[in-house]
Amino acid sequence: MSMLLWRAVAIVATGLAIVGAVLPVMPTVPFLLVAAWAAGKGWPAFERWLLDHEKFGPPIQRWRENGAVSRRAKWLSTSMMACSAVGMQFLSAVPLWLRIGTPLVMASVAIWLWLRPEE
Repeated sequence: MSMLLWRAVAIVATGLAIVGAVLPVMPTVPFLLVAAWAAGKGWPAFERWLLDHEKFGPPIQRWRENGAVSRRAKWLSTSMMACSAVGMQFLSAVPLWLRIGTPLVMASVAIWLWLRPEE
């Protein structure tokens, strides 16, 4: 039963990563990291496929080896968070506490992200 749960998490996370590869407002790599982690718990063949994948494998391996995030990913993530934070300010239906709190969380994530090593 637990193996099926890990596989389901891996499939859902991979699906969200694929959606994130197409939609600019959704991340890809964090979902791939979750997919590889879950696959490692209950689906080693899928984990190996992710790690060996030409496009998906390198970011997962960099993260696993030393928590590294590429400079391109840092810039992309930071710019998307900034665009989202600015865009949110023009939506009057969003409560004030959310228009203030969300950018603060995004800024915290951006700071954490830029403190990660690069490779």
